[in-house]
Amino acid sequence: MTTPVCTSASTAAAPARQSRPQPRLRPAVGAPVYPSFSSYVRARQPVLLRTARALTANPSDAEDLLQTALTKTYAAWERIEDHRALDGYVRRALVNTRTSQWRKRKVDEFSCEELPEPEPVPGGGDDPAERQALRDAMWRAIMKLPDRQRAMVVLRYYEDLSEVQTAEVLGVSVGTVKSAVSRALGKLREDPELGLVR
Repeated sequence: MTTPVCTSASTAAAPARQSRPQPRLRPAVGAPVYPSFSSYVRARQPVLLRTARALTANPSDAEDLLQTALTKTYAAWERIEDHRALDGYVRRALVNTRTSQWRKRKVDEFSCEELPEPEPVPGGGDDPAERQALRDAMWRAIMKLPDRQRAMVVLRYYEDLSEVQTAEVLGVSVGTVKSAVSRALGKLREDPELGLVR
């Protein structure tokens, strides 16, 4: 089964539509209740949602992705020994879940007659249209990267994780992160579309 998506120059950076209310995770009847899990979700949900949004192009998909990752975390709550490393556990669940979605789903792209226009970004000294054009071009270039390189670039530069932290989240060596990120940055530097907006 294929899922059609409408692509445009502003798809990746378009602001979220009226956001639906955040669903609350409720354990199944008879399942254990973890107050520490609820506290963790309340405290960290905005940061984790930002990661999910960096991994998907659609805000609704990002919310679904985060819910899935949090459900997996809840199921493993008693097995997680170090609760100080929860962000890494959830980020890894986000990346793994998103990777499985990429593998399972074939996406057909088609042109739209009308392109959604993003809301203007408040503040700033340079031209908002130029900033938006650069942001759009950057996201299009990032979306061309292979899945693994894209995940590493998002974790390193959008989530501001160190190489060691990125390696831990993805379960790879630091050397693998360094070489993959280096190759990804090389591809981004060579992207002709980015060259036009620099």
